[in-house]
Amino acid sequence: QVHLVESGGGLVQPGGSLTLSCAASGSSLSPYVMHWYRQAPGTQRELVATVTPGGSTVYADSVKGRFIISRDNAKGTVDLQMNCLKPEDTAVYYCNGVLGLGNAYWGQGTQVTVSS
Repeated sequence: QVHLVESGGGLVQPGGSLTLSCAASGSSLSPYVMHWYRQAPGTQRELVATVTPGGSTVYADSVKGRFIISRDNAKGTVDLQMNCLKPEDTAVYYCNGVLGLGNAYWGQGTQVTVSS
């Protein structure tokens, strides 16, 4: 069982950048499909970006070209580099790891606020 902890959230001005990090412990990240989700108040949790064990990536249309997801299996981390941030990117961001069927693990979330 993997334990995930997010960090790197905070307050940033529109147009700014922020990098979130998800650190894993208890198990190797290597076989996990890793996702970043976000949830703004009053909305459903939204899938933002995915990175497979092989390094393939997929992005939501709303962040494509602005966000970059990456993983370092040796360090046990998954990062989300967020550029050109907009107020609508404000949300709690969650790291999620999936292994096979029915094995999904979540971090506690980190708040990102984009505001001037």
